[in-house]
Amino acid sequence: MIAAITLCGRISPAPLGSGLDRRFLEQMRDETDASLLGSGTLRHADPEMRGTGGMLPQRLRAFITCSGDIPVQGKKVFASGPAPLVFTAAQRHDDLSARLAGRAEVVTLPAGPGGLSLAAAIAELERRGARSLLIEGGAILNYSALRQRVVDELRVTLTPKLSGDKQAASLADGPAALGSPLLSLQLLSCRPQPSGEIFVHYQVGYEEENA
Repeated sequence: MIAAITLCGRISPAPLGSGLDRRFLEQMRDETDASLLGSGTLRHADPEMRGTGGMLPQRLRAFITCSGDIPVQGKKVFASGPAPLVFTAAQRHDDLSARLAGRAEVVTLPAGPGGLSLAAAIAELERRGARSLLIEGGAILNYSALRQRVVDELRVTLTPKLSGDKQAASLADGPAALGSPLLSLQLLSCRPQPSGEIFVHYQVGYEEENA
């Protein structure tokens, strides 16, 4: 999972990171086989999931939506590069397939804890050749991924900014605590940048939560 956050833990309004952070994100895409984003990110932004050299034609691009609320018109991801996958619930499949015909492939997922099964989405991406996945948010997808325990590592860019807006999305937003009461992280590296940002790399400590 990757995100840029304020000192108070907010991820919106995006983008928060500098050009240096954008380059780091693109490098992470170079090093992984697929990206997964929530539909809210597509509603509020126009992600293409490019790497450092531009479009990555062999890389998988995917979105996930429970509601089926996927904007199509004017979104670059549906106009250039490989057609993305859109994961959704069974009751949304036919409508989305009709709306996205020729622009994306719609894949049905079973239910998982608090939403759609991300393990099933990852299994489908693996079936298509992906061996590593970059989860790029937003807050609801991040929460679901951590709750369903499919995240191994967390890469956070801590930006020298403050929000203070209690309505702004945080790194992970959900109805209950992710741990008992907190989900533990193990620090792997911490790299201050000339921009004032800090690139922080964590391993997620599910094992400690089960101890």
